[in-house]
Amino acid sequence: MREVIEELLKQENTRQNLSRLRSLIKEQECKVQAYELLKEHDDLLISFLASEDAKTRKNAALLIGDLQISHLADDLFKAYESENTRFVKSSYLTALLQLDIPQLVPKLVDQKKLLEQTEITEENRKHVDEELREINKILIKYNGIKQHTSILEGVRAELLLTTNKLHREIVRRQLPVKETKLHPLGVIVKTDNIRLIMKVRTYRQMYFMINTEGLLSGNEREMASQLWKSDMYDILRRMHREPGPFYYRIESSADGEFQSRLSAALDRLSGGKLINSANNYEIVIKLIQTRDGSYFPCLRLCSVKDDRFTYRKNVLSTSIHPSTAALLVELAKPYLKENAQIMDPFCGVGTMLIERKLAVPAREIYATDIYGDAIEMGRENARIAKTGINFIHRDFFDFKHDYKFDELITDMPVRGKQTRSEMELFYERFFDKAKQILAKGGIIVMYSNEIGFVKKQIRLRPEYKLLQETCILDKKGFYLFVIRYMV
Repeated sequence: MREVIEELLKQENTRQNLSRLRSLIKEQECKVQAYELLKEHDDLLISFLASEDAKTRKNAALLIGDLQISHLADDLFKAYESENTRFVKSSYLTALLQLDIPQLVPKLVDQKKLLEQTEITEENRKHVDEELREINKILIKYNGIKQHTSILEGVRAELLLTTNKLHREIVRRQLPVKETKLHPLGVIVKTDNIRLIMKVRTYRQMYFMINTEGLLSGNEREMASQLWKSDMYDILRRMHREPGPFYYRIESSADGEFQSRLSAALDRLSGGKLINSANNYEIVIKLIQTRDGSYFPCLRLCSVKDDRFTYRKNVLSTSIHPSTAALLVELAKPYLKENAQIMDPFCGVGTMLIERKLAVPAREIYATDIYGDAIEMGRENARIAKTGINFIHRDFFDFKHDYKFDELITDMPVRGKQTRSEMELFYERFFDKAKQILAKGGIIVMYSNEIGFVKKQIRLRPEYKLLQETCILDKKGFYLFVIRYMV
């Protein structure tokens, strides 16, 4: 790196050495060293911004940003204003984003207005969009985004509640309104009281339906036009007390480049009423691709706070989603009894037990897990949920208790690196142990993707009776089993 900087100081192979230096300083240690070697050479860096070579100017600007040389911010902005090569201009803004530049914010606001008034052509479209995107990032950095207050009662809304595709009817039956219908992704509901809908625990996500003339298709400009002509912006205005602008991001399976072009086109059409922001936003425009390549659009409003699962502060990668746990409990509900003594042998962070307790009152609840961190996480989650659960850091197979339990409810561990024979032995041991701690007539509520092992153990053991077998995820083979201990 020292050799590269020495050549830069001699102004030898400037373009190539600027590019090489930017690659070298990706490591923090090298960045500090480069800053120390260049801090006395401001004039040289500024001279690179006036080079006749466009790529030299671009790399010099980006290097100033990478090294966070904030005292050169005014020189950088002057170079930006003077720049006539379109593909270089956004690089100055990318660099300014990394500097401390509160004094330049008013000038950037003015520059944004000028760009929004620029006549868009095929030649300048990409570069104008890049400039606007970088300016918006800087303005959000210093001004933040405008926070909106949602309206949850008295405003008519059409919602899509996404849920398990095999059990959409469960969600539909729980909804306290009449205007509902099934949708391939879940249940559509029309309501003027969203807060009431949000008490239902078995749906995963709530989206607002966007009414367009057919599904979205075509290039990014055509899709942006379809979105802007839809009732999307009207939904945003009706559902919030304050006016725009609304900051959003697009969530889609389309590649990032297409999403950038789409958001840029939508920003232009909205005239500043919608502003794309990947990291600071209140609106998610969800585009779900269909089999023919078109897109089904809907909205998620982050301003509408979903408080159903606020207890879930701690999560593991293996943790069951709380809406799935709520669904399992709802399906097993005919077999659950009030004031039961309950245990989860493989509790994780406690989601299954918390949802069980919220659905039907329980007396004593115990939870075991061999993973100590999970036990601590579960204890905190249970405290937040205000559910009295006794978490014990112990292997279920070594667990002993003075009295027997009415229910074992659990999300069974998945096979992972275990062999088939090891997993079969695990299920054999589980059913042996369950007999020791279940009361007569007690039940097992089990979520498992090992249907063969479960069925085999029930077949070999007449003391167990299968009461319910329900497919939850058909492609992955996950089932809910409710099993009665008869002895």
